[in-house]
Amino acid sequence: MVRTMPSLRAPLRTARRVRHSSRLSTGLPPADAVMLDAPDSRLSPALVAAADGAYGPAAKLLATTRDTAEWELRDRYLGRLVTFARSRDGWLDDWLDAAPGDPDALLVRAGLAVRRAWESPAAAERLAETAPLITAAAEADPRDPVPWHLALDRARGTRATHTAFESVWTEAVRRSPHHYGCHLAALRYLSAARHGSHRACFDFAERAAEDAAPTSLVQGLPVRAAAALLLDPDTAGRTAPVPERRIDAAADLAIGLSAAYAPGDPWPAEVRNLLAYVLVVRGRWREALEQFRLIGPYAHSFPWSRPLPWSPPSSRSRPRPRPSAAEDALARFLDARDAARLQVASVTPLWNRAAHGRALGHYA
Repeated sequence: MVRTMPSLRAPLRTARRVRHSSRLSTGLPPADAVMLDAPDSRLSPALVAAADGAYGPAAKLLATTRDTAEWELRDRYLGRLVTFARSRDGWLDDWLDAAPGDPDALLVRAGLAVRRAWESPAAAERLAETAPLITAAAEADPRDPVPWHLALDRARGTRATHTAFESVWTEAVRRSPHHYGCHLAALRYLSAARHGSHRACFDFAERAAEDAAPTSLVQGLPVRAAAALLLDPDTAGRTAPVPERRIDAAADLAIGLSAAYAPGDPWPAEVRNLLAYVLVVRGRWREALEQFRLIGPYAHSFPWSRPLPWSPPSSRSRPRPRPSAAEDALARFLDARDAARLQVASVTPLWNRAAHGRALGHYA
């Protein structure tokens, strides 16, 4: 059998990359079209109006999610509105002054209090003080599971016992049994060193996915657990606390979830970003490249806000001076996307021998 000489392997990989990398860019939006944590078409007008000092569109948006019981969207929109309120003093105050009993304003007030508490050096003490605000938001609309998501985050930050956490968890799932945000809060609680381990996180995530509908974002919970494991610096160089087969099974499950949504859909973009990260770290380059195509322009800060575990090949120059955290995350996303494309190109044969020397037209 003829073997490729070691000295020729690097030039061969280079030739393959040169020949195929441009074709493998098909379906990938240009780098300058990729957005980090971009709002969807419903949230965007509310944020634009908020920037002008108007709270009405945000109030209407959250009221609509409550009226239609779109709890997952409500949770997602809350996070973005809290981020805005955190940087814009007075906007939420105007809303509360105009509608002091509005369930939506009370929810944003509670969410903002929890966010600020987490940012405090005395986080546990500050989080304990948010209980009345969370209770007010929960009582304003007893159907709403989103205040209970905040309560779960508060329980984690105050180092609540398992019994105390489970009492809050019961209230959350009674309102929405498969609410992704509440499940994510529970996963984060388990991942805290004082309470659990990566194995416990996988156990919880896999059980939750088994009970969820095929198109539920909860199907992406195991890949979230996998990403957390791969990102944990304490596990580097040690015996993996979770078998690799479970990491790959989590990725396979998320691939199935991703396939249920259209390319470029912002709704599953968070799970797709996590999945792409896990596939890249696992060296599943072709599958990673396909997920980058499905992600389209919707990059997410997590997991790309963390340093990559390798030095990816990339011809792009970094912004100067020192990039911001957002620029860093976007650069890592684009670096990982480039790495997947170049890795796939490097193992794609130069010629399709079955076609007697004609160049390959497809790279399945």
